[in-house]
Amino acid sequence: MKTKIINARIFTPIEILDNHDIIIEDGKILAVTPRDNDLVHKFSDVTVINAAGFLVTPGLIDIHIHGCMGGDTMDASLQTLETMSLFMIRHGVTSFYATTVTNPAEKIDQALDIILNSQGKLPGANAVGVHIEGPYINAMYKGAQNPAFLRTPQEEEYTKWIDKNIVRMITVAPELEGSDDLIQYCIQRKVAIAIGHSGASYEQVTHASDLGASQATHLFNGMLGLHHRELGTAGAVLCDERLYAQIIADGIHLHPAIIKLIIKAKGIDRVILITDAMRATGLPDGEYDLGGQLVHVANGTARIANGSLAGSTLTLDQAIRNTMEFTGLPFQSVLEMASSVPAKAMGITETKGFIRSGNDADLTFFDPNYQVKATMIAGELKYKDKSFGG
Repeated sequence: MKTKIINARIFTPIEILDNHDIIIEDGKILAVTPRDNDLVHKFSDVTVINAAGFLVTPGLIDIHIHGCMGGDTMDASLQTLETMSLFMIRHGVTSFYATTVTNPAEKIDQALDIILNSQGKLPGANAVGVHIEGPYINAMYKGAQNPAFLRTPQEEEYTKWIDKNIVRMITVAPELEGSDDLIQYCIQRKVAIAIGHSGASYEQVTHASDLGASQATHLFNGMLGLHHRELGTAGAVLCDERLYAQIIADGIHLHPAIIKLIIKAKGIDRVILITDAMRATGLPDGEYDLGGQLVHVANGTARIANGSLAGSTLTLDQAIRNTMEFTGLPFQSVLEMASSVPAKAMGITETKGFIRSGNDADLTFFDPNYQVKATMIAGELKYKDKSFGG
């Protein structure tokens, strides 16, 4: 059984295609072909999705999300992951990296086991891996991470986590004792290293990058800032062309002009939009838990008692719209930062992040106002707004 998507404007996202059809078979993109191509007409058993008036993009990828709709990765609950999964597809996300917070080892173990067991079982967006954020971070730049459980990298601990074969990224402060060994081990095991919650100097960031670190966790937030006589962690990340920069484009974590500056300095192909969303996302203001700490959410802004920001209540589609507004960049350019760029950073371009033959048929359908109206995973429409006729 094949599916054909017709009449859409297709963002691959490297190019924009009109008058093309997407042919899907067995959950994969079989072809993206001009409408008058004989390939389109030779199939008899085809389900047709008429996407006239919609923009079809690769499914969005959120590589840094803690929770939403009252649930959190650290709940270590399949039901929580299902709730998160269903919420994310309504916002165009088809793949996500469930993100932990600083906690005792056994709590992180439990979360990893549940995520591993959820593979192929979630009803919406797929948890394609885990991002371990903490406990290997600098106490001075901990943000909302629980200080009671911070520690230096422990080989017995992180090798056990990585052996579960679900961890895909670890955030580390490279100035900590033992971080070099952690970075080298992770690179050997094909686990990405992100520099974050760190007071690392320019030299320490460069050294970590030399060892294989490839990302920076929520640039400027939870790290030593930029000064004209001391670049600091943030300045070093801006200067290092090897490092991808994750940013939270909610207008709270970063001034809109800083977002423009980051994109100018790094280039679109080195900036990743993330949400860093916590369990209050999608719910009213109130009090919530994050890693054992009380979080107050007011007007959509999450903070712990000392005033530190505690994640966000952002969705990835809203991050795209915000970034367009903040920078004046077109949809196609901003889309890359939520699809193809995270796919490149995480090494999954053979299946995710692009609309092309051979990739998974994970697609998002936007209306002309850049609102998500439908989401497809492995060739199946998992979410459809009533305005999406199909």
